[in-house]
Amino acid sequence: MSTYWKHLDTVPDGYKFKIKGINIWDYPWKNTGEKIIVKDPLYGKEQNLRVYEIQKEKLTVRFAAGEFSNCMWGIYQEKTTLFKFKKLVSLFNFD
Repeated sequence: MSTYWKHLDTVPDGYKFKIKGINIWDYPWKNTGEKIIVKDPLYGKEQNLRVYEIQKEKLTVRFAAGEFSNCMWGIYQEKTTLFKFKKLVSLFNFD
């Protein structure tokens, strides 16, 4: 199996955005100490994003986020695939 980070959306600061039913702005983000490098889907510029976790009761949500421009946040989530090559996964879009 292989993992990759999928761009979920680019949203304004505080704009309601849910992952697994949890609005990410309603809970404190715990920095995991991990970072990822992605390309901004609009301009193709490399971005260094931190990986965070939020918790609501027994549910933990893990995601990466970074401010692409003033108050505009890129949100990514780690995905797992049986395929080794990202290009093959993007051809079929298994999500």
